Amino acid sequence: MSRDTVVSTRYAKALFEAASEHGTVEETEQELKAIVEAFAQDADLRNFIATPNVSFEDKRRVIETAFAGKVSQPLVHTITLLIERGRYGIFGELLNSYTAIVSRTLKVVDAFVYTPYPLDEREEAEVTARFGQLSGKRIRVQNIVDKTLLGGLKVVIGDMLYDGSLSGKLNRLEKSFQRQAQ
Repeated sequence: MSRDTVVSTRYAKALFEAASEHGTVEETEQELKAIVEAFAQDADLRNFIATPNVSFEDKRRVIETAFAGKVSQPLVHTITLLIERGRYGIFGELLNSYTAIVSRTLKVVDAFVYTPYPLDEREEAEVTARFGQLSGKRIRVQNIVDKTLLGGLKVVIGDMLYDGSLSGKLNRLEKSFQRQAQ
């Protein structure tokens, strides 16, 4: 395990405990994801944070102003603490560690749902209910549009693939015909 992973896990645990006390565990996860994306997409922000000539107080003030009212105070505190300690490069690892803790603790798993079109709310709720019952865990749907699918859907939960796509059904039908012909 790399040093960054160890450090990010420690910070993720502390953030999880603070978010638990505030009852905002899942909201904090979404907020952290947004912050990681913001840093990934904004080179000016990354350069500003990485510049050694800018004081920590100026960096803290910018972060607090930028995220005020948009993210929880424990998350702002965690981000500013990482910046103060020169660990702004582990934001992505922090998100991974935090997500793993949330998944373990709340028994939430990601279901990657491949469909030929975006799912609407009703369809997503059906997938969540059906695969939640099947897996015995709470499902968090990540819908991925795959234009190569003719119809149906594929669902990947952990290392399990549930192939309800039209092409998957046709492949299984073809294999059954081949077995019968033998």
